[in-house]
Amino acid sequence: MEELRRMIQGIKFTQLIAGEVFRIDVPLNREEMLAKLQESEPIFLRHIQPIDRIVPIQGNADDLQALSELVRHARMRWENGSTAIHLRRVEGTSFPYSAADTKAVLDAVIMELGGETTMQSPEQILSIFAGQSELYVGWGTPAEQLSDWPGGAIRFQREDDQISRAKFKLLEAERAFKLYLETFREALDIGAAPGGWTQLLLERGLRVTSVDPAELHPKLAAYPRLTALKKNASDVQFAPGTFDLLVCDMSWSPMQMAKLVLEKADALRDGAAAVITVKLMHKKPLQTIRDVVSKLETVFELRKAKQLFHNRDEITLYLVKR
Repeated sequence: MEELRRMIQGIKFTQLIAGEVFRIDVPLNREEMLAKLQESEPIFLRHIQPIDRIVPIQGNADDLQALSELVRHARMRWENGSTAIHLRRVEGTSFPYSAADTKAVLDAVIMELGGETTMQSPEQILSIFAGQSELYVGWGTPAEQLSDWPGGAIRFQREDDQISRAKFKLLEAERAFKLYLETFREALDIGAAPGGWTQLLLERGLRVTSVDPAELHPKLAAYPRLTALKKNASDVQFAPGTFDLLVCDMSWSPMQMAKLVLEKADALRDGAAAVITVKLMHKKPLQTIRDVVSKLETVFELRKAKQLFHNRDEITLYLVKR
């Protein structure tokens, strides 16, 4: 909220789900608002849904009928490519239908009109948010809504051999930053234990050097492309230009983390990428982020900073070595 207030004068918030979902009113039209967000995407905003229609909830079959009629009246929209239906709801809403039931009905209407529906990689999204007594309905592309997942909540399937849930964080970062991990060759993972990020990099075919005084998961011993150094990263030196990717997900203070990453910068090639998390341990997160980025920008160019769905009290940075 503070980030958006600094960006847009006169913005107003109404809480819909405590600490998570807000209705915002802005003194801008839709195009101006979307352009501002595209120009400088906020770090802490994962999803935004335009409100094109507000439909009173009746609490019965009339609600699905009203949504169906709304879709029919917007016939021209469904000729512009594949469409996904997203429904989210507040606890205690009087809207009686599940996301699956709502999607089934509206998918059928769109297909009846000659449109195409999909669950993955849609070209446009019909988003519906069920409040206590009203449905907020809006259309937009995934780029306009900042995500093609409902509410920006990206969910991955847990694998049987998965070492830790931290793997989801790097998977999400890959999507958010439009990285292709398999295009890298030599990765350095600082603070790797138990090895969730190392595991993903190895699965993508990279050679990985992991550094951590703690033990890596025994499953990783099966990878011949892994070099595991059971040491503090500050005690290890590498030849200049060894790596084209650095990743770091340590639970250190932000400035200590930045200092350590900078110490290893010489081991990176020019143009190498870095994906690191910044733990927000203090009461002034925006100031912490500015301080850390300012320090890192002495060597790196910041491409994007984002609080991902799988982040908690932290953000993730994507940087490129100058």
